[in-house]
Amino acid sequence: MRAILLASGMGTRLRPLTLETPKSLIEVNGKALLERQIEFLKEKGINDIIIVTGYLNEKFEYLKEKYSLKLIFNDKYDIYNNIYSMYLVRDYLADAYVIDADVYINRNFILSDIDKSTYFSAYKKNVKNEWKLCFDENNKVNDIKIINGDGFILCGVSYWSKNDGALIKSRIEEALKTTNFKNLYWDDIVKSNIKDLDVRIEKINSDDIYEIDNIEELKLVKSIVESK
Repeated sequence: MRAILLASGMGTRLRPLTLETPKSLIEVNGKALLERQIEFLKEKGINDIIIVTGYLNEKFEYLKEKYSLKLIFNDKYDIYNNIYSMYLVRDYLADAYVIDADVYINRNFILSDIDKSTYFSAYKKNVKNEWKLCFDENNKVNDIKIINGDGFILCGVSYWSKNDGALIKSRIEEALKTTNFKNLYWDDIVKSNIKDLDVRIEKINSDDIYEIDNIEELKLVKSIVESK
């Protein structure tokens, strides 16, 4: 088992903080978002960790020695959405976690004894343009919709089995040949092929994870977690 952390984004909505610091290396509660994720993974015995960098990639170099992990540079971070990062690590997708490196994980809900593809999802209210998971009584995901309102949404943490990882790899390779590849997110690949995948939802608490997309959200998360 391994983990892939996606950290190539420019974090433009967090400027000026991200002019010299990658979004995932911004500190909350005295620790960089990315380092908190790495340490949670290692707590669960997941030591094979790959970080896909892009913007300010040199800022991540210290992590190789500190945590004994691998860095892969996405030189097209300013051209494509995150699908190109996933294309670069497509051979590592089987039996792997995929984590957006710019989310704040408040509680270590990572599972080490997992073998089915899983979206870790929290119920969030009053969201806008978020990806909502639809699932049956057995928690099998059967659709993903972009919504405004309430629901269990994609939170940036997922696990992919060997079979599903292999299928996603092939679909990403196929997508690369299309004219729309530049505009895709890697979750679009899952969304388009959800009927062919065996994906479950693992429900987590709404305060287990926070998305940080702008200065206001960063201030809110800091006010919540740093006051405890």
